[in-house]
Amino acid sequence: MSGTGEAVYRGWMLAADRYRAFAAALAARGVVLRTSPAQYRQAHELPGWYGALAEVTPRSVWTVGAERSAFEEASARLGGGPAVLRDYTKSMKHYWDEAMYIPDTADRDIAWAVAARFRELREDDFAGGFVLRRYEELTGPEVRTWWVAGECRFVGPHPDAPDTAAPSDVDLSGVVPAVAALGLPFVTVDLARRSDGAWRVVELGDGQVSDRPPALSAGALVAAVR
Repeated sequence: MSGTGEAVYRGWMLAADRYRAFAAALAARGVVLRTSPAQYRQAHELPGWYGALAEVTPRSVWTVGAERSAFEEASARLGGGPAVLRDYTKSMKHYWDEAMYIPDTADRDIAWAVAARFRELREDDFAGGFVLRRYEELTGPEVRTWWVAGECRFVGPHPDAPDTAAPSDVDLSGVVPAVAALGLPFVTVDLARRSDGAWRVVELGDGQVSDRPPALSAGALVAAVR
């Protein structure tokens, strides 16, 4: 790499430690990533962004590591009832019944069976610990929104449903101050409508590693993040 200055990464999802090493290698060549390693971790891992968005996203608790005792303590903090499971960075939504949905966290053996299967499927990609989120009934497709320095630049379909147009009535009123409070340079926020009509944050992610739906051209994305 011959150039120097500020850069925005666009590529595969990196673990936070690998992003830190990547940033250090670039810095040694005179290139500074706009999103620092600390900012990347904050956006990439749920515990980093949850506090700011707690009012607009399902209640969540998490563990450090994958021990059953820590998982059961987190389950008790969340309280009984249905929940969904993920780790700090990712769920296994394509294995909904066996590795994501927990019908009742109070049923310790069934809850742990889901967690153990999740851990098995994630293998070496397991990140941080288990995250238990209160289940909320969502309707319709998810929407992906793109943000630069706390300002929403684009509202469009989620990459999982690229041919589905985003609704025209997406309500970001509760999300704008929460995302702005994080002070992150480039993120995406996925939202879905809850059964009562409220728009809820499903996920916040670092914009550099977020999939781009076809509705957002590469040129439009570059123009939006300049």
